[in-house]
Amino acid sequence: MYSKKQLADWDKRYVWHPFTQMEEYMESEPLVVERGDGFYLVDSDGKRYIDGVSSLWVLVHGHGKKELIEAIEQQSGKLCHSTLLGLANVPSVMLAKRLVEITPEGLSKVFYSDSGSTSVEIALKMAYQYWQQKGEKRKKRFISFTNGYHGDTIGSVSVGGIDLFHKVYRPLLFRKYLSPAPYCYRCPLKLEKETCSFACVHEFEKIVQKYKDEVCAVIIEPVVQGAAGMITQPTGFLSTIWKIAKKNGLLFIADEVATGFGRTGTMFACEKEGIRPDFLCVAKSITGGYLPLAATLTTDEVFRGFLGKFEDFKTFFHGHTYTGNPLACSVALRNLELYNEENLIDRMKDKIALLKKELQRFYLLSHVGEIRHEGFMVGIELVKNKKTKKAYPPKERIGHKVIIEARKRGVVIRPLGDVVVLMPPLAIDEATLKKLIDVTYESIEVVTGL
Repeated sequence: MYSKKQLADWDKRYVWHPFTQMEEYMESEPLVVERGDGFYLVDSDGKRYIDGVSSLWVLVHGHGKKELIEAIEQQSGKLCHSTLLGLANVPSVMLAKRLVEITPEGLSKVFYSDSGSTSVEIALKMAYQYWQQKGEKRKKRFISFTNGYHGDTIGSVSVGGIDLFHKVYRPLLFRKYLSPAPYCYRCPLKLEKETCSFACVHEFEKIVQKYKDEVCAVIIEPVVQGAAGMITQPTGFLSTIWKIAKKNGLLFIADEVATGFGRTGTMFACEKEGIRPDFLCVAKSITGGYLPLAATLTTDEVFRGFLGKFEDFKTFFHGHTYTGNPLACSVALRNLELYNEENLIDRMKDKIALLKKELQRFYLLSHVGEIRHEGFMVGIELVKNKKTKKAYPPKERIGHKVIIEARKRGVVIRPLGDVVVLMPPLAIDEATLKKLIDVTYESIEVVTGL
């Protein structure tokens, strides 16, 4: 058994952490997680921490869920992996059938990959190739939204809208048309929510009318823009955008990597406004947080656009070594069965109500500017001046200081800049949820003062 110090030293020496400024990290005391237990992470000293962000938005039933572990064990005794290139395997077939049954109407084909980024990359490539093979050679662009985040691969970064993450790669990226997304607390059009008359929708429609002949598809995170700071869209925005896209013959990509599988309080965020996308991108919670897996679902119409003789070269030449991995598909199937067996979505309702009620008191804190909440997705935006909405200077690292304070109190959360994010496991019990909320409140209070 290695000591905590030895593990921390090796971590700093050998590991490059994602979305982490390593100069600062190497001066800090790393938290080395050794195991999980229900809704807690346990470090190498045995200290327990509430997993307040579901291990980056993936955990559903908690760590060590017996049924999910058994699903992996049972499948590993049969088949750990076989390629999906020209072959099938039982778990990938069964999972594809189940995904089509539970996702929005019209989606009928499932293409597997390994992460949210790749699920989006696939949708972009499919949409582009579909139009090219239909003879619509001008259709080479996409419409996406400000503050959008769709992953880290070149295609998914190209349709992203967060300069902090994407600006440095701009010379590598393809062009897209960027429409203003609603961020009512800091409206990009400098308007007020009560009187704006959905101006962002009108801007979107202008872009569509001007460029529709060269646009393949519209891509959006439905209902909540996660990585932007849990920015929630006003009711009606999503359905209106979808109707405009469909009226003008554009394909519609719903990126539900973060919002899918219950995070917003419905199985998929698309359900909230009854939209039927041409592509649905899912990952994260698809396996309950136990193995990497992603899927891109699309329609028969899109699928038929790729059919033909081999010499027609209409094949979708894309794939990953571990596409449709049997272990991941097996645990995903068992995960989805547990949603039904444990009535998970319905049981969330009382906890969502508790979360909503408890969050209201955060407005008593003088540096909480806005609280954004949809289902189990929460963003608490901290500001230097509540009246003027003035942000803290980045060098003050207020959000980071809050999560370090929370860690001292036995909670693991992660900020997006100065937005403190809560995304607990869907099955969390009310007592643990209440403790998570209390510790977050106390940590903000300690760091920012009353």
